Amino acid sequence: MKGTAKKLLDKIIENRAKGNPTLVKATVTKLALKGIQVEKYTATTPDDPAVIAKIKEVAKDWGIAV
Repeated sequence: MKGTAKKLLDKIIENRAKGNPTLVKATVTKLALKGIQVEKYTATTPDDPAVIAKIKEVAKDWGIAV
């Protein structure tokens, strides 16, 4: 399956920002500080188990169910 990382990142951003563009940018920045470059992942990006695990770990740390 492709694009799992993108789907997870979109869910995290949507959950934290709740439609606020400022919070979207802040969330993307916080993810970058944790080593996850959001713009790098698209719907056609092949799934990498290590990346998906890292994204799930960040979501868990932030209290977001993915």
